[in-house]
Amino acid sequence: MKKEEQLLKQITELVKATQEGKVNWQIECQTTEYNDEADKPVEESDGQKWTIDECFVSYECVWQDEEFLLISFEQIYTCGAKTRSCNMIFLPPRGNRYFDVDMLAPYAVPADKMLIYEVHMLWTTVLEAYKKNPEQVKMDVQPRKLVLGQ
Repeated sequence: MKKEEQLLKQITELVKATQEGKVNWQIECQTTEYNDEADKPVEESDGQKWTIDECFVSYECVWQDEEFLLISFEQIYTCGAKTRSCNMIFLPPRGNRYFDVDMLAPYAVPADKMLIYEVHMLWTTVLEAYKKNPEQVKMDVQPRKLVLGQ
């Protein structure tokens, strides 16, 4: 089984176990989403100006007696009501929690739409668990500054 297929299966199981309250999470998130619009970079493409945001999320837990660490990255382009994004998934060693695409690149996992969707489902499931039982999820959300060309 390929690494990405194994990961998809594992995340699907983690979503179910989280819904059942069987997994405790430590989540770290850095996002530019709530920054002032004037501070966000803008890129012009096809005569349109796109505002750029990014978000890193680190998911950490113990699952089936093993430590699990996944970092997701999403770069979001917005132009009025139009949105498009670029997503990446990383499986770094436990000590590597840098929110930097270049540092995480060696740990990238090929991600198709299904894997990206399942990671998004994990995110929404963890948020729901946090609302229901904050002791199940330790969450740290921080703003970050996006500088293109990093």
